Amino acid sequence: MGEHLRCQDIQVSFGGVRACNNLSLTVPRGKIIGLIGPNGAGKTTLFNVLSRFQSYDAGDVYFEGKLANDRMPHHMVSMGMARTFQNINLFKDQTTLQNIMTGAHGQIGNPISAMCWLPAARRRERQIEDYAIHVADMLNLTPELENEVGNLPYGHQKRVELARALASRPSMLLLDEPVAGCNDSETQELKELVFKVNREMGVTVLLVEHDMSMVMEVCDFIYVINFGANLAMGTPGEVRANKDVIAAYLGEDDD
Repeated sequence: MGEHLRCQDIQVSFGGVRACNNLSLTVPRGKIIGLIGPNGAGKTTLFNVLSRFQSYDAGDVYFEGKLANDRMPHHMVSMGMARTFQNINLFKDQTTLQNIMTGAHGQIGNPISAMCWLPAARRRERQIEDYAIHVADMLNLTPELENEVGNLPYGHQKRVELARALASRPSMLLLDEPVAGCNDSETQELKELVFKVNREMGVTVLLVEHDMSMVMEVCDFIYVINFGANLAMGTPGEVRANKDVIAAYLGEDDD
């Protein structure tokens, strides 16, 4: 199986406030790993560190066995990492297909060739479009391909964002609250799609989510953080029964 992603002793401070305090985690290849914690625990900050959108004061990030401390976000995409964000950030006046195709930007070759519209660039563009259509089909978006994203229901926009991330053909996907703001049916559909992406496409998933029913159902292993530090880790059953987790996040223990 092997190690897909690892971070060790990550420290991040904002104006004297320690957002990440020696955070460490390991994501095995092919698994769905959860990252949970109260609001302000440092989850999104750590996501930004792992995808190289955020600098950090100390620690190391390894992706695909390579030290990634000096990498930029587009380097991580080219290495096989894709991510979504808490807030939907799509091009609302463009179609579903156009939005999904933008996700392949990290895989596009020589930009001079593309500007000159050489035959190789045309072939590449067609390949990107074909794969975008394939991903849309997997995520049940085929009927929406020519519709402007701004006109789609919220749950559909969440699926478009997921499809855009998958358009770069990642080996690993970081999902930042994929069902936030979704109703029950949208949440169930996105839950099933996360399983599909992992099981059928073989994509490793690191998931931040406040919906505990989703986390407990889809994740193979869970890390819990609090006040920017590691609090607990284990299988869903182990985390659910952990008294420190119950007190810090899942609700006070009645015992």
